[in-house]
Amino acid sequence: MRIITDWHLHSRFSRACSKELTLENNALWCEKKGVNVLGTADFTHPKWFAEIKEKLVEAEQGMYSLKSGAHDSMRYMLTTELSQIYRKNDRTRRIHNIVMAPSIESVEKINSWMTDRGFNLKSDGRPILGIDSEELYKNLKDLDEKIIMIPAHAWTPWFSIFGSKSGFDTIEECFGEMSEFIYAIETGLSSDPLMNRSLSALDNVMLISNSDAHSPRNFGREANVFELESDEIYYDEFIRILKEKDVSKFKYTIEFHPEEGKYHADGCANCKFWCLPAETKKLGGRCKVCKKLMTVGVLSRVSDLGDRKISKIPVNHVPFKSIVPLQEVIAESYGVKSTASKKVQVMYEKMIAEIGTEFEILLDRSIADIEQSSGQAVAEAIRRMRAGEMNIRPGYDGIFGDVKIFSESDPPPAIRQDRLI
Repeated sequence: MRIITDWHLHSRFSRACSKELTLENNALWCEKKGVNVLGTADFTHPKWFAEIKEKLVEAEQGMYSLKSGAHDSMRYMLTTELSQIYRKNDRTRRIHNIVMAPSIESVEKINSWMTDRGFNLKSDGRPILGIDSEELYKNLKDLDEKIIMIPAHAWTPWFSIFGSKSGFDTIEECFGEMSEFIYAIETGLSSDPLMNRSLSALDNVMLISNSDAHSPRNFGREANVFELESDEIYYDEFIRILKEKDVSKFKYTIEFHPEEGKYHADGCANCKFWCLPAETKKLGGRCKVCKKLMTVGVLSRVSDLGDRKISKIPVNHVPFKSIVPLQEVIAESYGVKSTASKKVQVMYEKMIAEIGTEFEILLDRSIADIEQSSGQAVAEAIRRMRAGEMNIRPGYDGIFGDVKIFSESDPPPAIRQDRLI
């Protein structure tokens, strides 16, 4: 059976995150999206962890369900993201790491250890720790050998293992003797697996993708797809798959188009100027308008560290499928700017009720079935999305890219108003 996981997101106790992020509401949105296993997020925050302990019960090893019995097919896995700021090799490093834990008891040990070290866990769902990544991982493994760490959004300029602003050039430089326990890295919204596979140094790690969502509506914009039997859905099995690089079980990742990510290209947000790596080098890394140093994006950083050019995912590595989230597809089909539009929300709920989950609609259902429910415009948009027939202005310096499935010269088919009734 197909099992879709999204392990990296946030709770309402993280800065700039939606108040809609509750355990019950998250499970509801997972049913709409088609996400089977969701990270709890933010388990170091005292108030959020209290809710986790109060409302969740272990259903399978390391897998938790709501005690209320609601949404009983969906599972939670204990995950969080940690922010670290520290000095190493005479440079200030800013790194984000995902932590996965096998049990409530394991998380209690983590939180007690961090409190004893004087870390402020109450300030934010993603606390800032002044500790080296290698040292942190050693301490977590001492607490519970089943805990694993995964570098988060590995290429983001400001806070990541390979980031242009404060990152490292290799996994070993960051994690030292703990590198052998780095089974995977998270590609992030601004890169995809093909870009990452241009680094032969990453051949020994798996690539995972997660939404890093700050609201339930963004769950699954990136995700991981496994083929598992019902008795294989438990913590140890997911970790084994990552450790052993089991591509027979890990089938593919679901990806944002990397150009849409807000750090894909190089650029200067103040001047609304962006460019690709070749032009950045000609400009000496400076904005063409204001002449200040640009934020060097993911594409440039991958180009700098990559040692081979590839056009397809190598054999024995997990492939990927790129999507545009369904609410974005509907919004463009209707010519509206906001996915929060009532028109968009009405059609979204109608399609979910009539056809299936968001992933089933985007990946599986026939265009004919989609057209029957939504009309020709949305159906044609999904056909184009699947075929990769779209134009994207790359994101840069914190500004998301702009996805265009249609254009002024090639507009969406006329929309029948009765589709909204």
